[in-house]
Amino acid sequence: MNKVIRIGTRDSQLALWQAHTVEKKLNDLGVETEIVAVKATGDLILDKPLYELGITGIFTKTLDMAMINGQVDIAVHSMKDVPTALPIGIVQAAVLERASEKDILVYKGNQDFYTEIATIASGSLRRQAQWLHRYPHHQVVDLRGNVNTRLQKLADNDWNGAIFASAGLDRIGVKPDNHIDLDWMLPAPAQGAMVIVAMANDDFCREAVGKLNHFETEICTHIERDFLRTLEGGCTAPIGAFAEIFENEIRFEGALLSLNGQEKLAIEKTSETTHYQTFGRDCAQTILKNGGEDLMARIKSEMKK
Repeated sequence: MNKVIRIGTRDSQLALWQAHTVEKKLNDLGVETEIVAVKATGDLILDKPLYELGITGIFTKTLDMAMINGQVDIAVHSMKDVPTALPIGIVQAAVLERASEKDILVYKGNQDFYTEIATIASGSLRRQAQWLHRYPHHQVVDLRGNVNTRLQKLADNDWNGAIFASAGLDRIGVKPDNHIDLDWMLPAPAQGAMVIVAMANDDFCREAVGKLNHFETEICTHIERDFLRTLEGGCTAPIGAFAEIFENEIRFEGALLSLNGQEKLAIEKTSETTHYQTFGRDCAQTILKNGGEDLMARIKSEMKK
């Protein structure tokens, strides 16, 4: 007899949208499902930057525990929030086809602030560092919370704008007209992709969920996350990465920046798709050999302070 797959998710609007999307895809395959919403630590502590909480996978830890404890069978995540090392016993079961990988700026008033001393909000060190690299005369401030909370905070404060992932705003239909695509900003590794994780010993769930896997997205996110893992960034250092496939060629772009955005170590490289397993790691090692090791050490030292 087929069992009902219990889908674990955070209870934010975006997380629930993602869980319901997976539920529909599984139902279309004839698989019965039930959604179980769990409150995650990352949604509860909004007065500290993520890196200060000292937890890898702050948005995934609660669901990891729920899976290990047998409360849910699978979990759905924004892949960029998932640590590069999964807990023992939990495996990646499927990566869904990627939506937009882009970051966008939601701005207030007109766009004249680019030439002024502007204040831009983001809780991401990667976004802050890349913004300061391009606009060193601007200020960046921390911004935490789910998508709707961050949009409200932008409205309530006198900031000029805030940076969001385009895919998140698109998915729940809240992207304001007053936004600009930040084509120059490198996304977080796996940004725009959703991942489903399952228990390694759960053959039924792994087989059912595996049918939803999008191989091209799996390859690209593997490269980006390998780049991140090799640089030892976890979820916090200012690291951007994006891989795309054109016919049999992978085009990759990655960067590591200092926290203040003044230093940037970047790489652009192509490879054949047959070499994708080691491509991200090789690109990261090139950065590490060319000043990245020293920069990562300084980033870790500054973050401890």
